[in-house]
Amino acid sequence: MQRRSLRACQHLVLLSLCTTALLVGCKRDAEPLPGAATEPAAAVRQLARHLQDNDLVGYARAAVPPAQYAELETAWAQGHSRWPLTELPLDEKLPGLLATLSEKNAEQQLQRAFKAQLQGQAASVRQAAHSLELFGVQYITHQGDYSQAEREHYVQLVTALSAWAQAAPLSDPTLAKTNIATLTTAARATGLAGEAAFQAAGMTASLQQLAPFAAAVKQVLASYGLVLDDSISQMRTGLISQNGDNATVRVQYPLAGKDVDLQLVLVRRDKRWYPERTLRDVDALLAAARAIEQAKAQAVADEAALSEAPAQDAPGNADASAKP
Repeated sequence: MQRRSLRACQHLVLLSLCTTALLVGCKRDAEPLPGAATEPAAAVRQLARHLQDNDLVGYARAAVPPAQYAELETAWAQGHSRWPLTELPLDEKLPGLLATLSEKNAEQQLQRAFKAQLQGQAASVRQAAHSLELFGVQYITHQGDYSQAEREHYVQLVTALSAWAQAAPLSDPTLAKTNIATLTTAARATGLAGEAAFQAAGMTASLQQLAPFAAAVKQVLASYGLVLDDSISQMRTGLISQNGDNATVRVQYPLAGKDVDLQLVLVRRDKRWYPERTLRDVDALLAAARAIEQAKAQAVADEAALSEAPAQDAPGNADASAKP
């Protein structure tokens, strides 16, 4: 159990860092970027506002066209999709993390793991954060399916988050006790303790039930000096270029005291703008889900055709019909 609790602590820290990467976007006390009033730039800000409000359903509906949202909900029910959770790094760990946090004695188990591994280990935590930065930058630079713009953005994120982790009081026992209680309470309230619960709830209900947990994660990060909602409210976006139904938006924000600058490609469908990478991933996901369902339907049809074949086609009946 101690090893499982340690893994839960590690997953918790990683989830917090990854959630930070998705939720932050801003620039302090600065003038709007050129093209801030354009539709593509406004679409990016709208996505961020949904996250600031912990409105995960609103975020999902704004990230894809309505027809795709409906198809994604069906694919979830069929067991082929967990979008938009798959946009989170370590998304496959989320059901298990919530299950661990929801256990009856989760607080005590996590407290023991914290005391054994982190309490009073500020220097070790700083060294671990520094090592993760080196590994993360090396991996992003040379591995993974990323565009050049994505690599540049993720390197900035890893560098900023490493600096934050090295300075944050992650080994403070008082904060740990409070934050473990906050997260376990929020996890139990989701009712999503495991993969089966996500499947049964469906996409929209799962996102609704996760919203308070997202708020709890932001509350915990704020206690360690990373106030995400303040950052999101100061977000800056601008238009770099637009060619027909394609646009490139510039996004700037400070993260843990460092300025991050990225470019985001958007595509217009049905008069609305959506992140191109999201649409590409969702198109592939839905194509795969359709193919699986078509194969299942064909298999059922083939089996039905065989069972409905004329009785005289059976070998035994053929022999009987040949007798005088």
